[in-house]
Amino acid sequence: MIAERAGTRIEIRGTVQGVGFRPWVYRVAHEVGVAGRVHNHARGVTVEAFGGAAALDRLIARLREPPLPARVRELIAEAIPAEPGDEFVIVHSAEGGPRALSIPPDLATCPACEREIRDPADRRFGYAFTNCTACGPRFTIATGVPYDRPATTMAPFVMCPACQREYDDPHDRRFHAQPNACPDCGPKLALWSSRGEPLAGDPIAEAAARLVAGDIVAIKGLGGFHLACDATSDTALATLRARKLRDEKPFAVMVADLAAARELAMLSADEAALLAAPERPIVLVMRRGDAIARGVAPGTGLVGLMLPYTPLHHLLLGAVGRPLVMTSANPSDEPICADNAEAVARLGSIADALLVHDRAIATRCDDSVARVIAGVPTLLRRSRGYVPRPIALARAVTRPVLGVGAQLKNTFCIATGDSAYLGPHVGDLENLSALEFFEHAIVRMEDILQLRPEVIAHDLHPGYMSTQYAQGRPRVHHVAVQHHHAHVASAMAEHGLAGPVIGVAYDGTGWGTDGTAWGGEILFARYDDFERLATFRPVALAGGDLAIREPWRIALALIDDAFGGAAPIAQLPLFATVPARSIAVVRGMVRGAIHAPLARGIGRFFDGIGALALERSTSSYEGQIAVAWNLAAAPDHHGTYPFAIDDAAAIDLRPLVRGVVTDLIAGVAPGVVSARFHDTLIAATIDRVRAAVASHGRVPVVLTGGAFHNPRLAEGVRAGLADLEVYAHGEVPPGDGGIALGQCLVADAKCRHG
Repeated sequence: MIAERAGTRIEIRGTVQGVGFRPWVYRVAHEVGVAGRVHNHARGVTVEAFGGAAALDRLIARLREPPLPARVRELIAEAIPAEPGDEFVIVHSAEGGPRALSIPPDLATCPACEREIRDPADRRFGYAFTNCTACGPRFTIATGVPYDRPATTMAPFVMCPACQREYDDPHDRRFHAQPNACPDCGPKLALWSSRGEPLAGDPIAEAAARLVAGDIVAIKGLGGFHLACDATSDTALATLRARKLRDEKPFAVMVADLAAARELAMLSADEAALLAAPERPIVLVMRRGDAIARGVAPGTGLVGLMLPYTPLHHLLLGAVGRPLVMTSANPSDEPICADNAEAVARLGSIADALLVHDRAIATRCDDSVARVIAGVPTLLRRSRGYVPRPIALARAVTRPVLGVGAQLKNTFCIATGDSAYLGPHVGDLENLSALEFFEHAIVRMEDILQLRPEVIAHDLHPGYMSTQYAQGRPRVHHVAVQHHHAHVASAMAEHGLAGPVIGVAYDGTGWGTDGTAWGGEILFARYDDFERLATFRPVALAGGDLAIREPWRIALALIDDAFGGAAPIAQLPLFATVPARSIAVVRGMVRGAIHAPLARGIGRFFDGIGALALERSTSSYEGQIAVAWNLAAAPDHHGTYPFAIDDAAAIDLRPLVRGVVTDLIAGVAPGVVSARFHDTLIAATIDRVRAAVASHGRVPVVLTGGAFHNPRLAEGVRAGLADLEVYAHGEVPPGDGGIALGQCLVADAKCRHG
C-alpha cells in the first residue's frame, strides 16, 4: 500500500543562520525521504516538505535537535497542500517580513579548520581566515539580515572557483559559509609599523619575533584589536602598563590549549569546559606557580585565561610558543579599536607594530568574561561569542523597547516580540568616545532588526550619560526604572519567572527612589512594581566617589559609626599610612554631612572592611579591594560576627565592625576575619530572606547585582536557602552588564498598566 502524500510547512526560529543549518536540513530531508525546499528569511528558516506522514514526522523530530552551534528556539509545523516532485532543494533567502535576528555569534575555530591550517598539504595551510559553517566570524561582519554574503563585510571578496564550488555544494561543510575564503581570494594580513607603514616579511612570523623580543603588538581580531605582549616578561608588561596608563588592573592571557592553561592555573572540570566552549570567553581562574609574570595580575591570585578563537590566534600562539597578554586595544577607559586607520591613530603611542587585515569589522565586540560560580558558568561580561544570541522572553513585549543600561559596564538591550537582544559590551560611559560607540552600537542593532523602539527605559540617576541619551530621543515613551528593580527583573526574565519574587540585589551603588544611593536591597518584586523589604544601615562616603578610590575613608566612617566616635584607630595599621590632617578632614566631612553622601551598597562594606584588614588605603580600579577581600578568605567556617536588625528592618553591621576591629587588634589573621565577614553577610541575608518569606509567602528568590560575582557570597546564600526556589544568573551578567534586560521588562510592564 502506497502512503498518501502530505505536506507541511515548518517555521524555525533560533540560531539557524550562518551555522550550516540549511545544508543539514537538506541532508536530513534526503535521509528521511521527503521532497521540498528550505530557505532563510528575516525571522529564521522555513522548510516546506512533502512526503508520507511518517517521513514528515521523522523530519520534524530531527529538526528539533540540530547539531551545535545551531539552536532551535521555536518550531511551528502546519499542514499545507501536497506538491508533486521528488527533489529537496535549498533556495535563495527571502527578503521582507518582520525581523527576528537569527545571526549567530562569532564562533571559535572548529577542529576541522584547525587541522587544515596546520596541514602543509592543505590549500589553507597557515591561512589566518579559514572558516566553515561551524566556525568563524558572524555577528561582527554582518551588516544586515538575512545573513548572506552580500550583507557582510566579506562582500568585496569574490570567491575563487575552488571556494565557490565548496560554497555551492550542499554536501560540503562550507556550503553557504558566508565568510568562506582561501589565500587566493580572501582577506590578507599585513604587519605595519606604529605609524602605519608596511613592514617586510611574513606578518605572523615577524609579529611573533617582535613579541618574543619584548615588543607590544596590536592585533586585529574578530571584534576589534588586542594589545599583545609576552606574558612571561616583566619588562614587556611594565612597558604595556606604562603606555596604556593601566597601573594594576589585571590583563587577560591567551594560551595555546587546555594543557597550557593547566600549567598556569588550577582548573576544575567546569572551568576547563568553559574555557574550551565555542564562545571562548575569558575565564577567571586561580593561577598556579610563576609561569606567567606577576605583573599580569598584580596583588591577586585570580587570572583571566582564554584559548585561541581564530586561526590567526592559533598560528600566532604556535609561533611564539608562550602565553600572550591579550587585552582590549584602547587607551585607558576608551572603547576597543576596530578600524585599521583608527588603530594607527589611537594605538600608535602604545604598540610597536600592528598586525592588521583588510576584512572590515561591522560591529566592534569585546571579549566576554565568565567565571564558574556555585557550579554554574556565569557571564560577568556578555559580548563576543554570546551577542546577539537572544534571551527568550516568557511573555512577549507589547511594543519594541530599548533599555539603555547604566553608567558602568554598560550594555544596552532591545526587546521585541518574545526576544531580547543584549548588545555588545560598551564599558563605562565616562567619555565622548564611549558614548559614540554606545550610540553607534544601538543604531546598528536597530538597523539589523529593522525597528525603532517605541519605549525607552533608563535608570533613575539623572547624571548617567545613558539616562541623558534616553531622554534626548524624541517621539518615544520614556520610562525611568529603579536600578535594583531592574537587576531583579533581569534575573526574573532570564529564568522566565512571572513574579512575584523576593529579590536580593547587592551591588556597589544605584539611585534609590528616595534620591540616596542604594545597593544592599531585598525587594518583593513584580515587573511593574516593587516593595523594599530590607536594606543596610548606610555608611558615609566622605568625598563621594573619592572614597571608593581611597577606601580608608570608608573604613574610618564605618569604625567611627560603630564605636560612637571613639574608634581605636591608633591600634589599626591602616591609619598609620594616612596623614592625621586627612583623617581630621574626613571626620569633619562626615560629622557635618559635607560632601559625604550616605550609601547602602554592599560593595562599600567590602571596600571599607577590606581596606582596614588588608591595610590598603587606595584602590586603583573599581572592585579591586572587594576581589582581594574575597580571595583572602580562609576556607571552611570560622564563625560569624554579630549583626542587628533595626526598627526599619535595616541590617545594622556596627556589631560586625566592632568584632572585626577587635579581631585585628588581637592579631587574628586577615583570612579568618574575611571568612567571618563573608559568613556574617550570608547569615544576615538568609535571615532577611526568611523574614520576607514569612511575611510575603513562599515565592521564588533571585540573587542579582555585582556582589554576586563573589563565589563565597553566592554559594553561601544559595546553600543557606536550599529549601527554597532560588535562582541566580548564568547567561545574563549579575552586574550592570545585565541591567538593561530588566529595564526593558519593567518598562513594558509599566506601559501595560498605564
